[in-house]
Amino acid sequence: MVQGVGFRYFAQRAARRLGLAGYVRNLGDGRVEVYAIGDARILAQLRAELDRGPRAAQVSHVTDEEAAIDPEFAQGFSVEYDG
Repeated sequence: MVQGVGFRYFAQRAARRLGLAGYVRNLGDGRVEVYAIGDARILAQLRAELDRGPRAAQVSHVTDEEAAIDPEFAQGFSVEYDG
């Protein structure tokens, strides 16, 4: 559950800094979805940053799963607003 802590922009900055592609978006139930494309080692670094979160956040749980690469999101890392 994320509200007013800048988590999406935190995730976007971290992913861009690590050179990952994909997106981050809020889901209707208050969770945040991060879809990232990149090397497993770099994805693990992103995961560690997401576990920590931005200063104003208290991250209680992060889960991850493998997903197929969606070419639509294979270039750059964006904040999506349709979740």
